[in-house]
Amino acid sequence: MLIKGLYAITDTRLTGKALLEKTRQVIEGGATLIQYRAKTVDMHLRSRDARGLRVLCEHYDTPFIINDDVTLAQECGAHGVHLGKGDETIQQARAVLGTHAIIGASCYNDLDRARTAQESGADYVAFGRFFTSSTKPDAVPAPIALIGQAKSLLKVPVVAIGGITPDNAVPLVAAGVDAVAVINGLFGQPDPRHAARRYARLFYLVERSRSFA
Repeated sequence: MLIKGLYAITDTRLTGKALLEKTRQVIEGGATLIQYRAKTVDMHLRSRDARGLRVLCEHYDTPFIINDDVTLAQECGAHGVHLGKGDETIQQARAVLGTHAIIGASCYNDLDRARTAQESGADYVAFGRFFTSSTKPDAVPAPIALIGQAKSLLKVPVVAIGGITPDNAVPLVAAGVDAVAVINGLFGQPDPRHAARRYARLFYLVERSRSFA
């Protein structure tokens, strides 16, 4: 599965109708993948929201994955899962979700971790934070130069995350990142659809400039 463009991660503060409505707007604005991230809600709400998001994403033919929780991904019929430190291994997730599942791995600022993830069967790797993040203010910083290094060493898509806005994303996209993962820049905005369009347009403009280079 091609990981490209705007990778939207849901805001843990949203649930129910508000979550579904804002996610719909984000997809209509150009998000190419939705990740459900819910750290604080109970399992009943997590299951309800995950199933609702899966149905929504199916309607728009948009891949849908779950953050951290392999069991929830299997139960709700998600397309895959994103794993970080302390989660199940890529091999364990693959055994549960199958060969066609999308499995991503957080690699922070660690190229060796990314190599290992690729060798273990990850479909993409994510680096960051690249900028100050309201979601994870204490996350380890990563330099933009890491994108070029990763693209030269890895075959799987490279995703950037952490405080990314339509303005500061430009050097990341220019460096060759395959996708930018965004939470607050989408779900924390008064018009999520418009915000998503701004991110999606960055990839369009860079691809267009390369085609004329």
